[in-house]
Amino acid sequence: MRLVRFRAGDGAVAVGVLDNGRIAPARGAGTLAELLALPLSRIREICAGAGEPAIPLADVALLAPIDGRTEVWAAGVTYERSRDARVVESEHEADVYERVYAAERPELFFKSAAWRVVGPGGPVSVRADSEVDVPEPELAAVLTRAGAVAGYTICNDMSSRTIEGQNPLYLPQAKVYLGGCAVGPWIRPAWELPDPYALTIEMTIGRDGAVAWTGTTSTAGLRRRVEELAAYLFRADEFPDGAVLSTGTCLVPDLPFTLQQGDEISIRIDEIGELTNPVVRGKPPV
Repeated sequence: MRLVRFRAGDGAVAVGVLDNGRIAPARGAGTLAELLALPLSRIREICAGAGEPAIPLADVALLAPIDGRTEVWAAGVTYERSRDARVVESEHEADVYERVYAAERPELFFKSAAWRVVGPGGPVSVRADSEVDVPEPELAAVLTRAGAVAGYTICNDMSSRTIEGQNPLYLPQAKVYLGGCAVGPWIRPAWELPDPYALTIEMTIGRDGAVAWTGTTSTAGLRRRVEELAAYLFRADEFPDGAVLSTGTCLVPDLPFTLQQGDEISIRIDEIGELTNPVVRGKPPV
């Protein structure tokens, strides 16, 4: 079972439950934001009650599984690989990454508003004022208004290594920009994914018909628990339409690799799916 946001033909955007190649309407919530505002028990009821008329997946366009006032947040330096990569790229204060990896409080930062999130097949962007840019494939938890884990999806946390490496205080500019966040292709309900810490993550970057970079890892290396990250996110804030919380990356191409215009990024996570996006340079059209 997958929760999807989609458009059929020239029709309105809708929310549905994908099962066996067909999408049934999720009655009881017109948007994913409305769904995430509900208690987890009610979300399960709505998913279980999805029925006819169902339409084939091949007849719809999948959209980013986020809408309304739902926000994307992200955790940083939650894997040893991420810590090491940040230390290498940093021109100054490299030890801040080592300290936050071992600290009690995690690094959390705002990533994107729902309207700015790119869905499956949409273009992600590298900043025109950056020289070294990479995708960051991440398991993302989809949280309800109450902070409960409703499901999981894939997040591509695009990052400028040039900008963040100059100064850690430049993190928002390195991370938050138009075309800098892709999520999808859908949401896998949490009750169907009992162990999020045993998932294989694969990323492949295609260039000119060949593989420019590929890597494989596992969420087994995630130092923080999802519930711990969610608790810190909700500790002093509210999310009336829920939140998507990306849990950090464990696949970072070694320097001096950088994305180029025309590249294609494919991220696959076991039990969830595959998210593929082309790359453009500079601010993409809205």
